[in-house]
Amino acid sequence: MLSGPYREFHARLSPAIPASRLLHDELSTLAWGTDASFYRLIPQVVVHAESEEEVIRVLAESRSLGLPVTFRAAGTSLSGQSVSDSVLLVLGRGWKRYRIHGDATRISLQPGVVGAHANAFLAPFGKKIGPDPASINAAMIGGIAANNASGMCCGTAQNSYRTLSSMRVILADGALLDTADEGSRSAFRASHAALLGKLDALARRARADAPLAARIRAKYRMKNTTGYSLNALVDFEDPVDILQHLMIGSEGTLGFIAEITYDTVPELPCKASALLLFPDVGAACRAVPLLRACSVDAAELMDRASLRSVEGKEGMPGYLPELPAGAAALLVETRAGDAAALGDAVRRIAGAVAPLPLLRPLAFTDVPAEYELLWNIRKGLFPSVGAMRRTGTTVIIEDVAFPVERLADAALELRSLLDAHGYGEAILFGHSLEGNLHFVFTQDFNAPAEVERYAAMIDDVTAMVVSRYDGSLKAEHGTGRNMAPFVEREWGAAAYALMREVKSIFDPDGLLNPGVVINDDPHAHLKNLKPLPAADPIVDTCIECGFCEVHCPSKDLSLTPRQRIAAVREMARLRASGGGAPRREELARSFRYAGNETCATDGLCATACPVGIDTGKLIKEMRLRDTGRLARMTAGLLARNMALVTGGMRAALGAVAVAHAALGTRAMTGAARSLRKLSGNRIPLWNPHMPRGAGRVPRPSRLRSSLSVVYFPSCINRAMGASRDYGREPGVMAATVALLEKGGYGVVYPEGLGGLCCGMAFDSKGYREAGALKAEELNRALLDATGNGELPVYADMSPCLYRMKQTLDPRLRLYEPVEFILRHLATRLEFRKIPETVAIHTTCSALKMGLAPRLKELAGMCAERVIVPAGIECCGWAGDRGFTYPELNRSALAGLRGELTGDCAGGYSTSRTCEIGLSLHSGVSYKSIVYLVDRCTRPIEVP
Repeated sequence: MLSGPYREFHARLSPAIPASRLLHDELSTLAWGTDASFYRLIPQVVVHAESEEEVIRVLAESRSLGLPVTFRAAGTSLSGQSVSDSVLLVLGRGWKRYRIHGDATRISLQPGVVGAHANAFLAPFGKKIGPDPASINAAMIGGIAANNASGMCCGTAQNSYRTLSSMRVILADGALLDTADEGSRSAFRASHAALLGKLDALARRARADAPLAARIRAKYRMKNTTGYSLNALVDFEDPVDILQHLMIGSEGTLGFIAEITYDTVPELPCKASALLLFPDVGAACRAVPLLRACSVDAAELMDRASLRSVEGKEGMPGYLPELPAGAAALLVETRAGDAAALGDAVRRIAGAVAPLPLLRPLAFTDVPAEYELLWNIRKGLFPSVGAMRRTGTTVIIEDVAFPVERLADAALELRSLLDAHGYGEAILFGHSLEGNLHFVFTQDFNAPAEVERYAAMIDDVTAMVVSRYDGSLKAEHGTGRNMAPFVEREWGAAAYALMREVKSIFDPDGLLNPGVVINDDPHAHLKNLKPLPAADPIVDTCIECGFCEVHCPSKDLSLTPRQRIAAVREMARLRASGGGAPRREELARSFRYAGNETCATDGLCATACPVGIDTGKLIKEMRLRDTGRLARMTAGLLARNMALVTGGMRAALGAVAVAHAALGTRAMTGAARSLRKLSGNRIPLWNPHMPRGAGRVPRPSRLRSSLSVVYFPSCINRAMGASRDYGREPGVMAATVALLEKGGYGVVYPEGLGGLCCGMAFDSKGYREAGALKAEELNRALLDATGNGELPVYADMSPCLYRMKQTLDPRLRLYEPVEFILRHLATRLEFRKIPETVAIHTTCSALKMGLAPRLKELAGMCAERVIVPAGIECCGWAGDRGFTYPELNRSALAGLRGELTGDCAGGYSTSRTCEIGLSLHSGVSYKSIVYLVDRCTRPIEVP
């Protein structure tokens, strides 16, 4: 319950921002109080801002009431800079616009654009943005810029500071400055002459102090995100340029970055990688200066503990276990514009390392499958530690940098220091070209003695990095709360005084993300530590990194996988403590809808999770526990009578189609909405793309052919026929049989087809026994029909096929439409591209099977232009939830219509139910890919 100034703040914003974006309930504040760091602060109010105007309004009201504000993008930062116990301003879905300028030498990005999406926009031009953090598939541009995040390849030359072209920034007083617009710059100079004058004076003082200016320049020759970007004071003279460069790496403490324009960098197409193995870390580090003199884009150091952590994993090279105890590796990558240049680079590197004591002969590969295997070693390091940690502990990744010429001594000393403090399991790896080392370890914050051990280790690391090597305490992860108490120790009193002045110039009231970067509490890094209690074995290894969130269809509606896990953990903690019953009950009530009912359980979260967690499995377990005896009996009855169920669905859909024809779309829509409202949202919501009942299953083929396929039409396609937007097209079953026969395949059906089902519809709702029953029935029927796997099986929906692959006999050769067409029909059909633009949608199940490139390939064989809508993954239909929770589908596909061009003639996918939602929210008719293939092919006469 809000009180005091927060109640007034909420009241002032309510007329301008709807309640769905102005949150203060127990579950929402808990969910948004979680980021990728090991800190937790619970905000009083969470505001999802959708525009610059709303940001300005929030800042005005918070300033008038003296309330601190923290900005948050993806929440993937590691140092506690995106959590708050006051007002948390979260980027809503309205911050995803971008503009590519001219020949793609520059790109303007709003802060809600995911880094990887920005690179996807630039890929057709052979360009990318400079920053390349490991979190780029989840991190948003606002956080990448505000943390000056970097990664394996960008170094200091291509980070946000160096590639910044211009910026739109909102300051603490609500002023908006567009540094690319001369009119905006002139107006700002007039309205904020005092602020710019102070910045100018500060910069002049810094430049005039020769030792201080030299120290600033020296500190930024290596990676450094500790404190503010003081290099802006010595690199630029125009106060506006100084201002925008100070915003880089300021972690939301100086203002809000509303847009950034980057100078892009080339994305060189040719790559080669090699794993260089050395007898010890020192030898590996001493090789780095030699590599820096060559055309090397990345050189990732891995110590023996790192290599040992992944050596038993699937796909790892067999020689890793045989390496000696002290061995280390450098994973090297070189890139070039063409094959000849790549060959030259490889030869230069080979010559440079020839005198070195390598444990295995140098072997570069430019074969993607081979070098991806090598990079899987590096990518598996952090997950391996996270997955192996003891339940209740957290995994921490620290990040420091040293002068490259002293890297060998620093790495050895750091290893000894970790061992001395009892962190022998820690792994050491990093971006050696920049002298940047990460050390990853597990930490128990539940016991005071363990917190003290961590504090002692951090103190010693700080002393080593600063006093012995004059390095960076935070090379690329940002200062946050974690390193704020140590900024002055790294920089010295004079430089730290400059930083304090910068903060006071930009934020004189100290309301922007207080406690971050500048913090007078020497123990701030040991406070507000996040608990990670045991909750469920399915999710106990979660490290709350947030990599899953971008893939979640409910992310803009209710909760994300990370937030679901955070809520389950908190309820488990309260339950274990025996206290907090009212809060636990409130969390449980809210979680029922936000956590359970609106979870699509699509499993895409697992594809991005470093430790492979499928939060959908947790939700299915909850649904299983919630099913009562009567409900399970009903599910079993339905499962044993699937022929009657599908027949009833056909009849019901037919009746609804008759009503639609009689009433018309407008009246039918109104009636459907009224009925659903009157029923308390219990009646599924009809929409204009609801199909008619399906026709009869086509007869088995009479085609005389040496080729046969067992066709399993899903229960959905046996019930659902064509919808109005199909025109005169037949239902999916008839279209599929026609295509198979065109390709020369005779069609066979399994016995008892009318009662068969893969069981997914039951299993996803928690009726596991009914789902297993149907899977076993289908298994027997398909083994009989295929002669124990002799014939291939064609399933006409990808989601069904995905479940079948998980539950059926491995002897069965199972295919969904895309796989079967490309493997078995493509050589028997002549393809002629139609002069149209089409869109495709890869279902979540097809994504998990790695079929996105194959669907695009197949569509590209059929149409002149293929659109793959950016940012659209799971459609959120989730079986029947598109009918029962239509808001999930609507939210998941909110950006779809804007991604389709006006000339898009149609959309294609591989799931009938998904196609209903896609059609509804795109304005384009989506159908099975078989319709497109059928249109553009004719049989090849095979002798």
